[in-house]
Amino acid sequence: MNLTIPSQQLIQDIESSEIDYMTERMIAIQNRPNNPEGIEVQHFGNAVCFYSRTMPWPTFNTVKGLTSADIEYVESIVDFYRSRDRKVQFEIIPSMVDHRFLKRLADLGLYQSGFHCSLYTDPAFPKEEIQDGVTIKEVQEDQFDLYARIHCRGTGLSDDGIPYVAQNNKVLCQRDGWKFFIAYVNEVPAAASVMYMNNHLASLTFAATLPEYRTRGLHNRMLQRRLVEANRNDCRLAISQCAFLSQSHRNMERIGMKLGYVRTSWTEA
Repeated sequence: MNLTIPSQQLIQDIESSEIDYMTERMIAIQNRPNNPEGIEVQHFGNAVCFYSRTMPWPTFNTVKGLTSADIEYVESIVDFYRSRDRKVQFEIIPSMVDHRFLKRLADLGLYQSGFHCSLYTDPAFPKEEIQDGVTIKEVQEDQFDLYARIHCRGTGLSDDGIPYVAQNNKVLCQRDGWKFFIAYVNEVPAAASVMYMNNHLASLTFAATLPEYRTRGLHNRMLQRRLVEANRNDCRLAISQCAFLSQSHRNMERIGMKLGYVRTSWTEA
């Protein structure tokens, strides 16, 4: 595949990687004893619907994989979320749906509520920079409380969420393809990141830096470290998501990632 030229296959690969890692994550959490987060993963045609009873954030309650052929399922998908007291969010990928599909969403009372970027690169020639005092280590199974503390404080979540984030991520470390990393500055934990590899595609799924360690290039280092890992595991494509023109977007462009597409979110009013 020529990664310098956008193509329908490239778009499908990017979306496929996002669906794969989210499905893996949700099923792993669902398989915890008694499914404490109330996870459900339902399919309607090509669409994959993710739902969590206890985690109301859009990330865990969204619809991926839609195509124009799924127009017949739109009302059933809306009803699936309404019956669970949750507003539906459709993720729309450019070129995957037509104007009829979008008009159907509008007719049902949904509106375009946001944008999100997906970027990609060939990890065949990764370059990992060296920074004085900075080391990156893979997270061990007994370190998920530490990982969760960075995750919560780096994203502005309350410390009350640390035990839940720890449990919901620890179950992933036992599954194939997942890797977690912590960046240390002079041996002090400062940032964390996650990746998932499957079918020679690497998804850089999450990264966060503690507020007091921002602007030190740690996000860049974490990106580079995961690209190195993707190359070691024979991945042909590395993919990540971010808000448009965010600092994460700028960092991804800086290390050579290219914009694959900007997807839109459609939310029930």
